[in-house]
Amino acid sequence: MPRIAGLLETALYVSDMAVAKAFFIEVLGLKPMLSTERLTAFDAGRQGVLLLFLEGASAEDMPGPNGCVPGHDGSGPVHMAFAIETEDYDKWKDRLAQRNIPLRGEMAWPRGGHSLYFDDPDGHLIELATPGLWPNY
Repeated sequence: MPRIAGLLETALYVSDMAVAKAFFIEVLGLKPMLSTERLTAFDAGRQGVLLLFLEGASAEDMPGPNGCVPGHDGSGPVHMAFAIETEDYDKWKDRLAQRNIPLRGEMAWPRGGHSLYFDDPDGHLIELATPGLWPNY
């Protein structure tokens, strides 16, 4: 059986690219690697990529000179999590409070990890999680 090497991309579909892009840059400090009206790709650490797609702008197939990306789209609030270091948990809590980002919840996991939950401008549930959440993290 071929092996999966890791999760590479997570996609969120946003209603206003400028607002969403500013949130992930200013609140979470992510750095864009590619930015167009339709798509912003952020370095999410550990070889992970967060893709923001403008809602409805990628629903059709996107053929190009090197192949074709099948159409995709999504709607409604979804969940995604970023890995953070245990020693940065309180620093993240303070950063979110300083930017008036209300917490939706916190969780202390049985394996010892901790999670912070908050919404992005489109109502997606964003999680910041320390090691100890899963057997592999």
